[in-house]
Amino acid sequence: MTIREVTSEIEKYIAMPQAEDFDNVGLLCGLPSREVTGVLVCHDALENVVDEAVQKGYNLIVCFHPIIFSGLKSITGKNYVERAVLKAIENKVAIYAIHTAFDNDFFGVNAGICNHLGLKDLNILQPKKNNLKQLSVYVPTEYAENVKEALFAAGAGNIGFYDQCSFTIGGDGTFRPVEGSNPFSGQWNVRENADEKMISVIFEAYKQSQIISAMKEAHPYEEVAHQVYNLDNENQYSGLGMYGELDQEMEEKDFLQFVKDKFNLKVIRHSDYTEKKIRRVGVLGGSGASGIKSALSRKCDAYLTGDIKYHDYFLAESKMLICDIGHYESEQFVTQQLFEILSQKFSTFAISKSSERTNPVNYFL
Repeated sequence: MTIREVTSEIEKYIAMPQAEDFDNVGLLCGLPSREVTGVLVCHDALENVVDEAVQKGYNLIVCFHPIIFSGLKSITGKNYVERAVLKAIENKVAIYAIHTAFDNDFFGVNAGICNHLGLKDLNILQPKKNNLKQLSVYVPTEYAENVKEALFAAGAGNIGFYDQCSFTIGGDGTFRPVEGSNPFSGQWNVRENADEKMISVIFEAYKQSQIISAMKEAHPYEEVAHQVYNLDNENQYSGLGMYGELDQEMEEKDFLQFVKDKFNLKVIRHSDYTEKKIRRVGVLGGSGASGIKSALSRKCDAYLTGDIKYHDYFLAESKMLICDIGHYESEQFVTQQLFEILSQKFSTFAISKSSERTNPVNYFL
Protein backbone atom coordinates (compact mmCIF):
# COMPACT_ATOMS: atom_id res chain seq x y z
CA MET A 1 0.00 0.00 0.00
CA THR A 2 1.35 3.41 -0.94
CA ILE A 3 1.58 6.52 1.20
CA ARG A 4 -1.08 8.12 -0.99
CA GLU A 5 -3.45 5.21 -0.37
CA VAL A 6 -2.85 5.29 3.39
CA THR A 7 -3.40 9.04 3.68
CA SER A 8 -6.50 8.82 1.49
CA GLU A 9 -7.96 6.33 3.95
CA ILE A 10 -7.10 8.60 6.88
CA GLU A 11 -8.89 11.45 5.13
CA LYS A 12 -12.07 9.39 4.91
CA TYR A 13 -12.13 9.51 8.70
CA ILE A 14 -10.60 12.95 9.31
CA ALA A 15 -11.56 15.59 6.73
CA MET A 16 -8.43 17.68 6.10
CA PRO A 17 -10.39 20.60 4.54
CA GLN A 18 -11.99 21.32 7.93
CA ALA A 19 -8.58 22.48 9.23
CA GLU A 20 -8.16 26.18 10.01
CA ASP A 21 -6.98 28.38 7.13
CA PHE A 22 -3.68 29.24 8.86
CA ASP A 23 -2.75 25.60 9.36
CA ASN A 24 -0.45 23.29 7.41
CA VAL A 25 -1.96 19.82 7.36
CA GLY A 26 -1.59 16.80 5.11
CA LEU A 27 1.57 15.33 3.61
CA LEU A 28 4.43 17.67 4.55
CA CYS A 29 7.26 15.74 2.94
CA GLY A 30 7.73 12.40 1.20
CA LEU A 31 6.75 10.73 -2.06
CA PRO A 32 3.04 9.76 -2.17
CA SER A 33 3.82 6.84 -4.50
CA ARG A 34 6.26 5.14 -2.11
CA GLU A 35 5.19 1.85 -0.51
CA VAL A 36 4.57 2.05 3.24
CA THR A 37 6.86 -0.07 5.40
CA GLY A 38 5.36 1.01 8.73
CA VAL A 39 3.67 3.94 10.47
CA LEU A 40 4.90 5.74 13.57
CA VAL A 41 2.24 7.81 15.37
CA CYS A 42 3.34 10.78 17.46
CA HIS A 43 2.45 14.19 18.80
CA ASP A 44 5.37 16.12 17.25
CA ALA A 45 7.64 14.84 14.48
CA LEU A 46 10.89 15.96 16.10
CA GLU A 47 14.35 14.72 15.21
CA ASN A 48 14.32 12.01 17.88
CA VAL A 49 11.00 10.71 16.50
CA VAL A 50 12.46 10.53 12.98
CA ASP A 51 15.40 8.59 14.45
CA GLU A 52 12.93 6.16 16.02
CA ALA A 53 11.12 5.67 12.69
CA VAL A 54 14.40 4.98 10.91
CA GLN A 55 15.45 2.51 13.62
CA LYS A 56 12.15 0.63 13.33
CA GLY A 57 12.31 0.63 9.52
CA TYR A 58 9.13 2.72 9.19
CA ASN A 59 8.82 5.31 6.44
CA LEU A 60 5.65 7.20 7.41
CA ILE A 61 5.15 9.39 10.48
CA VAL A 62 1.59 10.48 11.28
CA CYS A 63 1.76 13.37 13.72
CA PHE A 64 -0.58 15.86 15.34
CA HIS A 65 1.40 19.11 15.13
CA PRO A 66 2.90 20.00 11.73
CA ILE A 67 6.68 20.28 12.01
CA ILE A 68 6.62 22.65 9.01
CA PHE A 69 4.34 25.50 10.01
CA SER A 70 5.68 28.65 8.37
CA GLY A 71 7.27 28.74 4.93
CA LEU A 72 10.79 27.32 4.72
CA LYS A 73 13.09 29.15 2.31
CA SER A 74 15.96 26.74 2.87
CA ILE A 75 16.65 23.52 4.76
CA THR A 76 20.19 23.55 6.10
CA GLY A 77 19.70 22.07 9.57
CA LYS A 78 20.09 25.36 11.44
CA ASN A 79 17.20 24.71 13.86
CA TYR A 80 15.15 21.84 15.28
CA VAL A 81 12.54 22.09 12.50
CA GLU A 82 15.05 21.94 9.66
CA ARG A 83 17.05 19.15 11.31
CA ALA A 84 13.94 16.98 11.63
CA VAL A 85 12.75 17.64 8.06
CA LEU A 86 16.23 17.17 6.61
CA LYS A 87 16.69 13.86 8.41
CA ALA A 88 13.25 12.67 7.26
CA ILE A 89 14.01 13.51 3.63
CA GLU A 90 17.49 11.95 3.73
CA ASN A 91 16.04 8.72 5.16
CA LYS A 92 12.98 8.67 2.85
CA VAL A 93 10.56 9.09 5.77
CA ALA A 94 7.29 10.86 4.97
CA ILE A 95 5.60 13.14 7.51
CA TYR A 96 1.83 13.61 7.55
CA ALA A 97 0.12 16.06 9.98
CA ILE A 98 -3.54 16.42 11.00
CA HIS A 99 -3.55 19.24 13.60
CA THR A 100 -6.64 21.49 13.43
CA ALA A 101 -8.44 19.10 11.08
CA PHE A 102 -8.63 16.83 14.13
CA ASP A 103 -9.29 19.80 16.44
CA ASN A 104 -12.40 20.63 14.41
CA ASP A 105 -13.57 17.03 14.10
CA PHE A 106 -16.59 16.00 16.18
CA PHE A 107 -14.77 12.81 17.21
CA GLY A 108 -11.35 14.44 17.43
CA VAL A 109 -9.13 16.07 20.06
CA ASN A 110 -11.86 17.60 22.19
CA ALA A 111 -14.05 14.53 22.11
CA GLY A 112 -11.05 12.64 23.49
CA ILE A 113 -10.79 15.11 26.39
CA CYS A 114 -14.53 14.96 27.09
CA ASN A 115 -14.60 11.17 27.02
CA HIS A 116 -11.67 11.03 29.43
CA LEU A 117 -13.57 13.30 31.82
CA GLY A 118 -16.76 11.28 31.39
CA LEU A 119 -18.77 14.23 30.05
CA LYS A 120 -22.20 13.56 28.55
CA ASP A 121 -24.45 15.40 26.07
CA LEU A 122 -21.52 16.72 24.05
CA ASN A 123 -21.81 19.79 21.80
CA ILE A 124 -19.35 21.84 19.74
CA LEU A 125 -18.18 24.91 21.65
CA GLN A 126 -17.39 27.09 18.61
CA PRO A 127 -19.26 25.69 15.59
CA LYS A 128 -17.80 26.45 12.19
CA LYS A 129 -19.65 29.12 10.23
CA ASN A 130 -20.01 29.69 6.49
CA ASN A 131 -18.84 26.20 5.56
CA LEU A 132 -22.24 24.82 4.63
CA LYS A 133 -23.86 25.17 1.21
CA GLN A 134 -27.12 24.14 -0.41
CA LEU A 135 -27.54 22.78 -3.93
CA SER A 136 -30.82 22.82 -5.82
CA VAL A 137 -30.97 21.02 -9.15
CA TYR A 138 -33.80 20.42 -11.64
CA VAL A 139 -34.06 16.87 -13.00
CA PRO A 140 -36.52 15.00 -15.25
CA THR A 141 -38.74 12.98 -12.92
CA GLU A 142 -37.60 9.62 -14.29
CA TYR A 143 -33.94 10.50 -13.56
CA ALA A 144 -34.48 12.04 -10.11
CA GLU A 145 -33.48 8.96 -8.12
CA ASN A 146 -30.34 8.40 -10.20
CA VAL A 147 -29.17 11.96 -9.63
CA LYS A 148 -30.07 11.78 -5.96
CA GLU A 149 -28.02 8.60 -5.50
CA ALA A 150 -25.05 10.22 -7.26
CA LEU A 151 -25.26 13.26 -4.96
CA PHE A 152 -25.36 11.07 -1.86
CA ALA A 153 -22.43 8.97 -3.05
CA ALA A 154 -20.41 12.19 -3.54
CA GLY A 155 -21.05 13.27 0.07
CA ALA A 156 -24.09 15.54 -0.23
CA GLY A 157 -26.95 15.31 2.24
CA ASN A 158 -24.90 14.59 5.37
CA ILE A 159 -26.36 16.40 8.40
CA GLY A 160 -24.84 15.38 11.72
CA PHE A 161 -25.56 11.72 12.37
CA TYR A 162 -27.86 11.46 9.36
CA ASP A 163 -26.98 10.99 5.72
CA GLN A 164 -28.86 10.89 2.40
CA CYS A 165 -30.92 13.92 3.51
CA SER A 166 -32.72 15.80 0.74
CA PHE A 167 -35.95 17.56 -0.17
CA THR A 168 -37.75 17.15 -3.50
CA ILE A 169 -40.50 19.20 -5.11
CA GLY A 170 -42.25 18.35 -8.35
CA GLY A 171 -43.16 20.89 -11.04
CA ASP A 172 -43.24 21.87 -14.70
CA GLY A 173 -40.02 22.92 -16.39
CA THR A 174 -39.67 24.64 -19.75
CA PHE A 175 -36.81 25.14 -22.17
CA ARG A 176 -36.35 25.81 -25.87
CA PRO A 177 -33.36 24.31 -27.69
CA VAL A 178 -31.72 26.68 -30.15
CA GLU A 179 -29.22 26.13 -32.92
CA GLY A 180 -25.99 24.60 -31.63
CA SER A 181 -27.67 22.61 -28.86
CA ASN A 182 -27.93 18.83 -28.61
CA PRO A 183 -31.09 18.47 -26.50
CA PHE A 184 -31.98 15.39 -24.44
CA SER A 185 -35.57 15.89 -25.60
CA GLY A 186 -37.41 18.30 -27.91
CA GLN A 187 -36.35 20.00 -31.11
CA TRP A 188 -34.77 23.28 -32.12
CA ASN A 189 -36.79 26.46 -31.70
CA VAL A 190 -39.76 24.66 -30.10
CA ARG A 191 -40.47 25.21 -26.40
CA GLU A 192 -40.44 21.97 -24.47
CA ASN A 193 -42.48 21.29 -21.33
CA ALA A 194 -40.97 18.75 -18.96
CA ASP A 195 -42.17 17.00 -15.83
CA GLU A 196 -39.27 17.73 -13.44
CA LYS A 197 -38.21 17.44 -9.82
CA MET A 198 -36.21 20.02 -7.87
CA ILE A 199 -33.80 18.23 -5.53
CA SER A 200 -32.22 20.19 -2.66
CA VAL A 201 -29.30 18.94 -0.57
CA ILE A 202 -26.93 20.48 1.99
CA PHE A 203 -23.19 19.82 1.95
CA GLU A 204 -19.88 21.01 3.42
CA ALA A 205 -18.26 23.62 1.20
CA TYR A 206 -15.08 21.62 0.57
CA LYS A 207 -17.12 18.90 -1.16
CA GLN A 208 -18.57 21.22 -3.80
CA SER A 209 -16.34 20.23 -6.72
CA GLN A 210 -16.92 16.48 -6.34
CA ILE A 211 -20.66 16.94 -5.78
CA ILE A 212 -21.16 19.14 -8.86
CA SER A 213 -19.14 16.70 -10.97
CA ALA A 214 -21.22 13.75 -9.75
CA MET A 215 -24.45 15.65 -10.40
CA LYS A 216 -23.51 16.52 -13.98
CA GLU A 217 -22.34 13.00 -14.75
CA ALA A 218 -25.63 11.48 -13.57
CA HIS A 219 -27.84 14.16 -15.14
CA PRO A 220 -29.28 13.53 -18.63
CA TYR A 221 -29.42 17.18 -19.72
CA GLU A 222 -26.71 18.87 -21.78
CA GLU A 223 -27.08 22.02 -19.64
CA VAL A 224 -27.86 21.27 -16.00
CA ALA A 225 -30.02 23.94 -14.32
CA HIS A 226 -28.82 24.27 -10.72
CA GLN A 227 -28.04 26.81 -8.02
CA VAL A 228 -25.55 26.74 -5.14
CA TYR A 229 -26.27 28.89 -2.09
CA ASN A 230 -23.97 29.87 0.77
CA LEU A 231 -25.66 29.21 4.11
CA ASP A 232 -25.30 31.19 7.32
CA ASN A 233 -26.16 28.10 9.36
CA GLU A 234 -23.60 27.03 11.93
CA ASN A 235 -22.26 23.52 11.46
CA GLN A 236 -23.10 21.95 14.81
CA TYR A 237 -20.86 18.95 14.11
CA SER A 238 -17.62 20.70 13.19
CA GLY A 239 -15.67 23.34 15.09
CA LEU A 240 -13.26 24.08 17.90
CA GLY A 241 -13.85 22.94 21.47
CA MET A 242 -16.64 21.01 23.12
CA TYR A 243 -18.76 21.19 26.22
CA GLY A 244 -20.74 18.63 28.16
CA GLU A 245 -22.11 17.64 31.54
CA LEU A 246 -20.58 15.74 34.44
CA ASP A 247 -22.70 12.94 35.86
CA GLN A 248 -22.69 14.70 39.21
CA GLU A 249 -21.81 18.28 40.10
CA MET A 250 -18.63 18.85 42.11
CA GLU A 251 -17.18 21.44 44.44
CA GLU A 252 -14.49 23.47 42.67
CA LYS A 253 -11.58 22.05 44.67
CA ASP A 254 -12.85 18.51 44.18
CA PHE A 255 -13.15 19.18 40.45
CA LEU A 256 -9.59 20.48 40.21
CA GLN A 257 -8.30 17.37 41.99
CA PHE A 258 -10.44 15.22 39.67
CA VAL A 259 -8.85 16.89 36.63
CA LYS A 260 -5.33 16.51 38.07
CA ASP A 261 -5.91 12.80 38.59
CA LYS A 262 -7.50 12.23 35.16
CA PHE A 263 -4.76 14.11 33.28
CA ASN A 264 -1.89 13.08 35.57
CA LEU A 265 -1.03 16.72 36.22
CA LYS A 266 1.43 18.20 38.67
CA VAL A 267 -0.16 21.64 38.65
CA ILE A 268 -3.23 23.49 37.34
CA ARG A 269 -3.25 27.27 36.93
CA HIS A 270 -6.77 28.58 37.42
CA SER A 271 -8.82 31.73 37.92
CA ASP A 272 -10.36 32.74 41.25
CA TYR A 273 -12.93 30.39 42.73
CA THR A 274 -16.50 31.27 41.81
CA GLU A 275 -18.07 29.57 44.86
CA LYS A 276 -20.25 27.64 42.39
CA LYS A 277 -20.46 23.91 41.88
CA ILE A 278 -19.14 22.45 38.62
CA ARG A 279 -21.50 20.57 36.31
CA ARG A 280 -21.10 21.92 32.76
CA VAL A 281 -17.52 21.81 31.49
CA GLY A 282 -16.05 23.32 28.32
CA VAL A 283 -12.78 22.11 26.80
CA LEU A 284 -10.47 23.18 23.98
CA GLY A 285 -7.23 21.34 23.36
CA GLY A 286 -4.07 23.36 22.84
CA SER A 287 -4.07 27.18 22.98
CA GLY A 288 -7.64 27.96 23.91
CA ALA A 289 -7.96 31.49 25.25
CA SER A 290 -10.10 32.28 22.21
CA GLY A 291 -12.79 29.96 23.56
CA ILE A 292 -13.30 31.65 26.93
CA LYS A 293 -16.15 33.88 25.79
CA SER A 294 -17.83 30.99 24.00
CA ALA A 295 -17.60 28.87 27.16
CA LEU A 296 -19.15 31.70 29.16
CA SER A 297 -21.97 32.08 26.62
CA ARG A 298 -22.63 28.33 26.88
CA LYS A 299 -22.94 28.79 30.66
CA CYS A 300 -20.02 26.50 31.42
CA ASP A 301 -19.07 26.26 35.08
CA ALA A 302 -15.46 25.40 34.20
CA TYR A 303 -13.28 25.65 31.11
CA LEU A 304 -10.18 23.50 30.46
CA THR A 305 -7.51 24.49 27.95
CA GLY A 306 -3.86 25.55 27.66
CA ASP A 307 -1.69 28.66 27.20
CA ILE A 308 -3.84 31.07 29.20
CA LYS A 309 -2.18 34.49 29.66
CA TYR A 310 -2.36 36.71 32.74
CA HIS A 311 -5.12 39.01 31.48
CA ASP A 312 -7.18 36.10 30.10
CA TYR A 313 -8.08 35.03 33.63
CA PHE A 314 -9.97 38.29 34.22
CA LEU A 315 -12.43 37.24 31.49
CA ALA A 316 -13.92 34.70 33.90
CA GLU A 317 -15.80 37.57 35.63
CA SER A 318 -16.29 35.25 38.65
CA LYS A 319 -18.79 33.28 36.54
CA MET A 320 -16.58 30.40 35.43
CA LEU A 321 -13.47 28.57 36.61
CA ILE A 322 -10.78 28.90 33.92
CA CYS A 323 -8.22 26.10 34.13
CA ASP A 324 -4.89 26.09 32.28
CA ILE A 325 -3.88 22.44 32.27
CA GLY A 326 -1.05 22.89 29.72
CA HIS A 327 -0.88 22.78 25.94
CA TYR A 328 0.58 19.30 25.57
CA GLU A 329 -1.36 17.99 28.55
CA SER A 330 -4.68 18.97 26.98
CA GLU A 331 -3.72 17.12 23.78
CA GLN A 332 -2.07 14.11 25.40
CA PHE A 333 -4.74 11.63 24.27
CA VAL A 334 -4.35 12.42 20.56
CA THR A 335 -1.59 9.88 19.89
CA GLN A 336 -3.72 7.06 21.29
CA GLN A 337 -6.74 8.25 19.29
CA LEU A 338 -4.72 8.26 16.05
CA PHE A 339 -3.18 4.89 16.86
CA GLU A 340 -6.64 3.36 17.33
CA ILE A 341 -7.95 4.85 14.08
CA LEU A 342 -4.98 3.57 12.07
CA SER A 343 -4.96 0.15 13.75
CA GLN A 344 -8.61 -0.39 12.81
CA LYS A 345 -8.03 0.59 9.18
CA PHE A 346 -4.70 -1.08 8.38
CA SER A 347 -3.41 -4.55 9.14
CA THR A 348 -0.86 -5.14 6.38
CA PHE A 349 1.99 -3.19 7.98
CA ALA A 350 3.21 -2.28 11.46
CA ILE A 351 1.75 0.69 13.33
CA SER A 352 3.36 1.92 16.55
CA LYS A 353 3.09 4.83 18.95
CA SER A 354 6.30 6.75 19.38
CA SER A 355 8.09 6.20 22.67
CA GLU A 356 10.06 9.44 22.32
CA ARG A 357 9.28 12.43 24.54
CA THR A 358 8.23 15.57 22.64
CA ASN A 359 6.72 17.72 25.40
CA PRO A 360 9.21 20.57 25.97
CA VAL A 361 7.75 21.62 29.35
CA ASN A 362 9.27 20.40 32.63
CA TYR A 363 8.48 21.16 36.27
CA PHE A 364 10.73 21.63 39.30
CA LEU A 365 8.73 20.83 42.42
